[in-house]
Amino acid sequence: MTRRRLLGTAGASGLVLGAAGGAVGYAARPAEATPLTSLGAGEVMFHGKHQPGILQRLQARGHLVAFDLKPGVGRREAAALLRRWSETARRLMAGEGARQDDTAVARDAGPSSLTITFGFGHGFFARTGLEKQRPVSLDPLPDFSSDRLDKARSDGDLWVQIGADDALVAFHALRAIQRDAGLAASVRWQMNGFNRSPGATASPMTARNLMGQMDGTRNPKPSEADFNERIFVPDSGAKDPAWMANGSYAVVRRIRMLLDDWERLGLKEQEDVVGRRKSDGAPLSGGSEKTAMDLDKTDAAGNLVVPINAHARITRPDQNGGAAMLRRPFSFHDGIDGDGVPDAGLLFICWQADPLRAFVPVQRKLDRGDALSEYVRHEASGLFAVPGGAARGEYVGQALLEG
Repeated sequence: MTRRRLLGTAGASGLVLGAAGGAVGYAARPAEATPLTSLGAGEVMFHGKHQPGILQRLQARGHLVAFDLKPGVGRREAAALLRRWSETARRLMAGEGARQDDTAVARDAGPSSLTITFGFGHGFFARTGLEKQRPVSLDPLPDFSSDRLDKARSDGDLWVQIGADDALVAFHALRAIQRDAGLAASVRWQMNGFNRSPGATASPMTARNLMGQMDGTRNPKPSEADFNERIFVPDSGAKDPAWMANGSYAVVRRIRMLLDDWERLGLKEQEDVVGRRKSDGAPLSGGSEKTAMDLDKTDAAGNLVVPINAHARITRPDQNGGAAMLRRPFSFHDGIDGDGVPDAGLLFICWQADPLRAFVPVQRKLDRGDALSEYVRHEASGLFAVPGGAARGEYVGQALLEG
């Protein structure tokens, strides 16, 4: 019986699961209990064509964690690890306990739209003797002039993305995944993020980042005819190995925002840097958030309304050969340093069928003259191959590890 079913049933008799009935130890509420709120009841399916955590809306809490395989661990042990992880993800996303010795951190909570996503880094393939199955698209990203990368917080053999609308549900999943790693893998780095909670605004709207700007206005949408070919690897193709069918490539960047410098700017200066109004995300050329930006519009003095180096101008797909990425980030705040400067910014995560045709050309162009680059610092980076979703009875990556 799942947490959701236990907690969502009014008039429960106070049944407590004993050791024989399920050692996770979840208990139903007393008779006066009310059903779960919509926030806790949200459930995402683990099995499917694509892995969860890509197409779903942004969640309120997130954890990113990368692992390195331990010395002596090979393909067989890696397969056992992905099998364990997939079963744990399936159970937790359904609102169940992780296993017999579940920590009960998420006791009383429903699934809370939990998603757990798994990916493979460049080094995974050499460690497991699968170099011939490593995709060309997983070649290391080039160096960018704006990079100030901490190698200890970059890359990794395995990558896990966790998102949920409840902080305890997200943490519970993080601990379960870490414990499942056992003797097979150790944590290389881990980062925590957050977004605005669902229901915090009068109606659903584009998220805001810590600079106060709307973030993700021009995200490609599943309703667009070319969405799948831009975001997901096709079922068959010459470039990617068969095991990547219906998968995607995730670029992960820890981008520190220099908030003290940013907040010294006036509103007009901030809007000129971005190219959009801060109040509603509309382009400076006019209209609403979804209005197409008029790149040629000028003011009375003949100056471009959207500055030539505005971030929104430079990143437009039609200014980058149609390159498009699905942005699905989290904000982060990791404290305040001794000088009173916040260590805060964006855990940038973007999804694409081919990073060499999407992320790389856009980032190169940003390198050459983005007005926003003066106020951000890229401190960590990773690229991961995220295979398609697992069918029922299968685990993520099975086609690679058992093919």
